[in-house]
Amino acid sequence: MGPICIKPRLAAASLATCVVFSTTCHLNASDWPRWRGPQQNGHSTEGSLPVQWSSDSVTWKVAVKGKGQSSPVIVGNRIFLTSALRDGEERVVVCLNRNTGKELWSTSVWTGNPEPTHQMNGWASSTCVADGERVFAFFGAAGGLVCLSHSGELLWQQDLGALVNAWGSAACPVLVGDLVIQNCDAEQDGFLIALNKVTGQLVWKTARPDARGWSTPVLIHYEGRDELVLNGDSALKAYDPGTGRELWTVRSFTGRGSPTVIYTNGLLHAVCGKRGDTYAVRPGGSGDVTDTHMVWHSPRRTSRDLPSPIAIDQQTLVMDMRRGVLTAYDMKTGRQDWQERTAETAVVGNFCASPVSWNGLAFFVAENGTTVVVKPGETMEIVTRNQVAAGKDEIFRSSLAASNGHVFLRSTTHLYCIGPTK
Repeated sequence: MGPICIKPRLAAASLATCVVFSTTCHLNASDWPRWRGPQQNGHSTEGSLPVQWSSDSVTWKVAVKGKGQSSPVIVGNRIFLTSALRDGEERVVVCLNRNTGKELWSTSVWTGNPEPTHQMNGWASSTCVADGERVFAFFGAAGGLVCLSHSGELLWQQDLGALVNAWGSAACPVLVGDLVIQNCDAEQDGFLIALNKVTGQLVWKTARPDARGWSTPVLIHYEGRDELVLNGDSALKAYDPGTGRELWTVRSFTGRGSPTVIYTNGLLHAVCGKRGDTYAVRPGGSGDVTDTHMVWHSPRRTSRDLPSPIAIDQQTLVMDMRRGVLTAYDMKTGRQDWQERTAETAVVGNFCASPVSWNGLAFFVAENGTTVVVKPGETMEIVTRNQVAAGKDEIFRSSLAASNGHVFLRSTTHLYCIGPTK
């Protein structure tokens, strides 16, 4: 499917503002500007982040209007979140002050009859992406893809169509140069789309297989070529981020593209959303490269709809959502190093949030807000289990964000800032 020119819905008086914006990012080293952080793999390189915390470590806790499961995005002194009000009848982008939690602004981008979704998903699960001037948010079939200034002005909004998916949307937008790219997997007529981030104009649109999916693309650079890699229901695929042309495909196991793929040590590690083998792929090539580029695959007999994996040194860790069982794989060979239970899910709830890492440790958030901190190696070592004083109705399915010495933990209704007081 080639480029199709369509006119975006621009907010009144905002087009003139768009054209004078620079396309540079102006991000700081301590920013957490997108899903899974600055390196798109869940890792932070900050050395001053806390490892242990309790309710006494909470610098501030604020209620966020409505409900949402998007993870915090942080640029400078601003935190961006999405939320849904009145059971999905209204969608908003919210900006909070990073130092105090005070709401700076809230912009309503859509109202109407909500589309279907799953009880574990909701209507505001896609994490924003931001550069130094704009923030982008995705609300699926209802609000589409929106672009706002850092002061909350709606710059443009693009209706992306019906996006038929009985369990709603959750894939996050990504920025690649002057493009904002969005995965729109759907049961009918799914696609991957790129818009100009300043104007909202369509740059390219590529058809995807008809299947539910919630994964976020990952940009890698391999042997002189940029590849945008996306996990899907039946295959792992790579695209040219500039044109949308499909580069290669690797057929997967048992479907449902929900976990985001990770790239480490020259290999891509993919986890299926159902009970299929986990596997590693060497990037590059052209066409169907399943037989030549799948380096290893390992049986996985655990629950489905898992969080995304996290890689530390030569190991990748995969958490079982419904059992709290963590499995460590050798990234080069696929050998299972160990498999251990981290917590009783009957006590802490499921593990839905994708993990993050700093200081060589992995942080896994359970639905009740307990964060299990694991040190990988030849055996599993649980360093600590951190807890905050959460309300009985709070559910934690968002990933942690780390910025400038603080950790940010979101529940469906509140945001916590953990760490030293500035």
